[in-house]
Amino acid sequence: MKITMHGFIAIFLFIVTTNCTRAAVAPQSNTQQFLGPQNAARALLRLPPLVWDTKLAKYAAWYANLRRGDCELEHSNGPYGENIFWGSGNGWTPVQAANAWVAERRGYKYRSNSCAFGMECGHYTQIVWRDTRRIGCARVVCFGGRGVFMTCNYDPPGNYIGEKPY
Repeated sequence: MKITMHGFIAIFLFIVTTNCTRAAVAPQSNTQQFLGPQNAARALLRLPPLVWDTKLAKYAAWYANLRRGDCELEHSNGPYGENIFWGSGNGWTPVQAANAWVAERRGYKYRSNSCAFGMECGHYTQIVWRDTRRIGCARVVCFGGRGVFMTCNYDPPGNYIGEKPY
């Protein structure tokens, strides 16, 4: 039995002082913003690019819309790998979320297959998980000025304890 590391939660506390309550779910431009940085990270390791999957995008949109009321940084605990992001204000873009996850690369230690002390790296390892092929993401602006919540789901999931991502 494989045990996943779904418990990875990195809190990205950013301050932006704008407010809006209109939700947006990954139109084509957002799709490329989510995919670009993540596929660039995979390309550096000579891994095949992730392909956008509408089923995963619908799942991500469903979950992101559940979070619109509270904007809590909580995982869905669903059947897919998952990265989540929160930023205050309403100006956060998919490329900023994807870049934040990819930036965890600096904390990943391949030799020991672990994160450097005090650093997160589980979002990065999910992105570069060798067996993952499909991705779907969504972005919502939360009610009441609570910020922006974004999520990407990955299939097949990764981050199995004791296994290296690539």
